[in-house]
Amino acid sequence: MEQRFGKSRSKPYTGAGKDNEKDEIIDISDPGSWENRLSYKNEESEKAASPAAAEGNDLSAFPEDKELTITSVQLLKSPKFRYRIYFGTFQVEVHEDVMVKYRMMKGAVFTKLELEEIVIADERQRGYGEALKYLSRKPRTSFEIATRLKEKGWSEETIGEVIERLIQERWINDAAYAQEWAGQRLRSRGKGKAWIRYELRQKGISKPLIEEALGQVSEDEEYDSAMQLAQRKWRTTSGETADKKRKIGAFLMRRGFSGQLAGKVLRELIQKDGIEDRDEWEEL
Repeated sequence: MEQRFGKSRSKPYTGAGKDNEKDEIIDISDPGSWENRLSYKNEESEKAASPAAAEGNDLSAFPEDKELTITSVQLLKSPKFRYRIYFGTFQVEVHEDVMVKYRMMKGAVFTKLELEEIVIADERQRGYGEALKYLSRKPRTSFEIATRLKEKGWSEETIGEVIERLIQERWINDAAYAQEWAGQRLRSRGKGKAWIRYELRQKGISKPLIEEALGQVSEDEEYDSAMQLAQRKWRTTSGETADKKRKIGAFLMRRGFSGQLAGKVLRELIQKDGIEDRDEWEEL
């Protein structure tokens, strides 16, 4: 997985600043644009385990007050990067990163309490893998990832830990996402600020971040986008001038542009076409 948010990374996923104007533009609202783009090196994410999948991690039968020595370590064929750790007749399964972190090698000694901590760490690692798999398709907001993990059955505690880790590692950044989304929806999809505001709310972006992102969209940019839409619509709309104005004005507002902006665009459009505007435009 190569793409992350943040200046310290060699190649942010897109970025909404001038420094990235020469880079390839990726529409984060188009899933097809992200197919095969990101390669997550931990291939086990393709078979990300659900919370219930690690059935070998039931510690209820483990002795409470006895030290347990690892007698064998077995690499599993599937899912990849997972190991089965044997303590005589007892066993647990963990991700390779967890095994290395806790130095779970043959001869190492653990208590049941310590193993309970390891099982929790493994659950978080599996949740993290599930989140990265979801992110590999296209960028997501923290709300979208949390919702996905909740649907998969992960605990609130695990979800919180995973989201925090993703933020720290700059895999997710709601502020950058909102800015990128706002710019692309306006320029590439012809959506106005009202529409964009609604979409970002649906994605769980906070109100301050939404307003900050929309504040990055200049009035000229929004005007140009609305004008391009109106020009195309004007050529294909039948009827008298007044009828065309009403139809196109309503069309622009359905796209999220304000009535004030729609009126300005239509007046300018009519003047350019040399059409006498006898009907006063009513602010919608």
